[in-house]
Amino acid sequence: MKPMGLWAEGDWIAAIAVVVLGIFLAMGAKIAIQREPEFAGHPKGLYMLFFAEMWERFSYYGMRAILIFYLTQHWLFSDSKSNLIYGAYTSLVYITPVLGGYLADRYLGQRKAVLFGGILLAIGHSLMAVEGTGGQNDPTINVFWAALAFIIVGSGFLKANISVMVGQLYKLTDIRRDGAYTIFYMGINVGAALGTILVAYLGQTIGWGWGFGLAGIGMLAGLVVFVLGKAALNGAGEAPKLLGKSKELTLYGIGFAAVAVIWGLVQYQDVIQGLLAFSGVALLGYVLYESFKLPKEPRERMFAILFLISLNPIFWGLFEQAGGSMNLFTDRFVDRGGVPAGIFQSINPIYIILLAPLFAGLWQWLGRKGKEPSAPAKFGLAIIQMGFANLVLVWGAEAFGIAAMTPVYLVFLYYLLATTAELCLSPVGLSAMNRLAPKFLASLIMGAWFYMTAVGNFVAGKIGEATGGHDGEMSKQGLLDVYELFGWIALGVGVAVLLVSPIVKKWMHLDTLEDEKLEGAAEMGEAQAAGTHPATNRN
Repeated sequence: MKPMGLWAEGDWIAAIAVVVLGIFLAMGAKIAIQREPEFAGHPKGLYMLFFAEMWERFSYYGMRAILIFYLTQHWLFSDSKSNLIYGAYTSLVYITPVLGGYLADRYLGQRKAVLFGGILLAIGHSLMAVEGTGGQNDPTINVFWAALAFIIVGSGFLKANISVMVGQLYKLTDIRRDGAYTIFYMGINVGAALGTILVAYLGQTIGWGWGFGLAGIGMLAGLVVFVLGKAALNGAGEAPKLLGKSKELTLYGIGFAAVAVIWGLVQYQDVIQGLLAFSGVALLGYVLYESFKLPKEPRERMFAILFLISLNPIFWGLFEQAGGSMNLFTDRFVDRGGVPAGIFQSINPIYIILLAPLFAGLWQWLGRKGKEPSAPAKFGLAIIQMGFANLVLVWGAEAFGIAAMTPVYLVFLYYLLATTAELCLSPVGLSAMNRLAPKFLASLIMGAWFYMTAVGNFVAGKIGEATGGHDGEMSKQGLLDVYELFGWIALGVGVAVLLVSPIVKKWMHLDTLEDEKLEGAAEMGEAQAAGTHPATNRN
């Protein structure tokens, strides 16, 4: 270990992250050993889920922060190919929750699904630490593909189901539900920030195995917390009916079979592209078919839903450059002051922690005045902000000169605009899907939302691929040209969305929504995110 006097900025950032993590772990230990069934007005089960999810996000986002560098520097893929693999990986992470959620709802229950997902994730993150000698001719690369497959399927079983369990700790009428999801949401972002800093620090300063190994240890820690905290759940997440042992093992077998399928898919990105396109058209066709069978108001609400969902690919295609091309840009062309580039991936979750309460307060304040933007207007604002994030980075980098290193504050400004854009779209969209969908189509619509988010992640890979130019190797000017093009496209799309938002708002028929339609908004942790407040604003 270096003497403290020789520490660089990256060393200090990692040390602060260790201290913060220690504080959270001490708080967790205090909650765990107390005998009272509640802490700070919430059941202990909430905090158990908080720490389980915190560790899972620690491992996932930590691994994600250095994945693009691992692909380019260890496995020696071109910049273009690495971005495409990264986009394929993140898109599949958003699709597999459809399988995990279905099996949990029908058979396993959320607790066993989360446990199984955690085991798959622990295996995947452990396999990521198997480096081999590197290069695409190294047979160990098959272990790498297997690691990605285990993480993708494991996320599918865990990602949605652990969030559902938070709601099951409370009655539907319990006023503590929104606060519970706020606490849980903090766990997600605390884990993401700390994991990104520590895994990126170890992976980029000591060795890949150290970084991925820490991500694996984080996942194991989350798994241990989840297993030991079973009693605190008070029966939440159990199977809907008694499940025979042979049937349960068959379901786990389906999970392992899915790993084998994903192992093949993730290596052939063109196949993923074809499957996304085919199934996306089929999904759209089915939703339209169901929509036209509905009465006028529910049908028009479905049109509003489809409009909002269709904007996902452009937004997430740009936003998800963060872990791909933007990560490479920060590594190669930004004056980082010795801080490992992967650590900059922590800026977004830190901004989320700081800004999410401000945005929640802003929407409520505007709502009381009757001036809160509608959901489609917020989507337009989000896409405009994402466009400005691109353009501000381009203008700033070009102003300082292509040959010069780009000042680091432009990276902070880029992520600030991207984060405020995310807060205008992601929670708003989740809540809008929940509010507007007919009850019998609620799960399908939520699945369609995440499906189009997956498409957006794959689009991100294609945009990242374009930054590599004809030879596959990214240049600074080449990246800035692509970012400028899509920045202007985003501005144009965002302005168009704002112009048509009054029409889409009418399709939502918010004034005739029944109270039962509002159930579930709290389950997303964003009760006021959809652009309306029934008690104060008919919007």
